[in-house]
Amino acid sequence: MKTFIVSLALAAILPVSTPAAFVYEGQWSGEGVGGPLAIAANGNVYAADAGNDRVRYFTSTGSFLGQWGSHGYGAGEFDQPRDVALGPGGNVYVLDYGNYRVQYFTPAGSFIRLWGVSRVPHKIAVTREGRVYVSWFYQEEFEIYCGVKYYTSTGTFLGSWGSYGFGNGEFRDPRGIAVAADGIVYVTDSGNPRVQYFTSAGSYLGRWGMSGSGPGQFSSPRGIWVDSGGRLFVADRQNNRIQYFTSSGSFLDMWGSYGSGNGQFNLPSDVEIAPNGLAYVADGGNSRVQYFREDNPAVLPSSLGKVKALFR
Repeated sequence: MKTFIVSLALAAILPVSTPAAFVYEGQWSGEGVGGPLAIAANGNVYAADAGNDRVRYFTSTGSFLGQWGSHGYGAGEFDQPRDVALGPGGNVYVLDYGNYRVQYFTPAGSFIRLWGVSRVPHKIAVTREGRVYVSWFYQEEFEIYCGVKYYTSTGTFLGSWGSYGFGNGEFRDPRGIAVAADGIVYVTDSGNPRVQYFTSAGSYLGRWGMSGSGPGQFSSPRGIWVDSGGRLFVADRQNNRIQYFTSSGSFLDMWGSYGSGNGQFNLPSDVEIAPNGLAYVADGGNSRVQYFREDNPAVLPSSLGKVKALFR
């Protein structure tokens, strides 16, 4: 009896780590708001505004700072910029969808360089060393082509992988790309739907997910992000939620539901974790960006055995 009482007391004071919840913190909205995001080291948020052929940037709480771009085909002009990513030195890489190219700029929007990529490019990711990954998909009559290409920071082609299909390393609609600190490349395969991951040169490593609305299942997954702890966050677009996983795909938790209230989504297209730990979600159908803080309250162990294990 005495041992049992001590164990209960220990259970009352010793927390056990559990998957963290993400709690609504704030939002901003407006015309052209809700497109794919990139977050700078200083917390500024860059957003691709495809409908208005521009890139806009904001403070971490949504105060407008500036913008650049207009419709066209010249340097610094865009035709539906569909994605944005940050590279070394804070340079801003923009996926210029309709012009089949990548352009990059200084943090304040001064043009630096551009290069052409395969049509039709979908998403872009840039590593801390400057390697640039681009997912693409193209259909010509009865033939479908898709995959991932990668380049140096200045656009020199390095390699590619992928083809249309259902097997390992094949895609039906590759979308979001995220690169972990160890170089592993994660790709949301929206058409299959699942997440696949590869070495930095495209050798297949694994996959997880299937069609559905349960934990670990997807309906048109889009943006993906790897945080500093190696967790994978996925914008599960048509399920109107964000899911997150371990680096090998074990489900951790999720948040969100359909709607326009705080913490609800309408076709979220992207998610990114800022340096300060806030989670930013591009809530495209509601023309807004929402951000969330991570909350991990201590919980009681569910059994005596768990309390004892803490002291082994």
